[in-house]
Amino acid sequence: MAKRYNQHRSMGEALNEFIKENRLQKGIDKVDAREAWERLMGNGVNNYTTQVELKNETLYVSLSSSVLRQELSMGKTKIIAMINEELGKELVKKIVLR
Repeated sequence: MAKRYNQHRSMGEALNEFIKENRLQKGIDKVDAREAWERLMGNGVNNYTTQVELKNETLYVSLSSSVLRQELSMGKTKIIAMINEELGKELVKKIVLR
């Protein structure tokens, strides 16, 4: 049965409660991590990115260019810091470039 509230609530509060009750935060975090990668890396890197997936605090990024993979592997810690700053929380602890 749906809960009823007598007081008025903002849309943001209602959505946050819905996400919490239905345990959707993990899925939203996956989407947020993928979008953060796309925003931060720009078109140059995104053209060679085939897949971005978040699993258990590890961001798996598939790249079609071995040269780009090598370049990005040198700056993994900086990329992790940038993504976590963009998301506003410590979501990514490790990056695996494939």
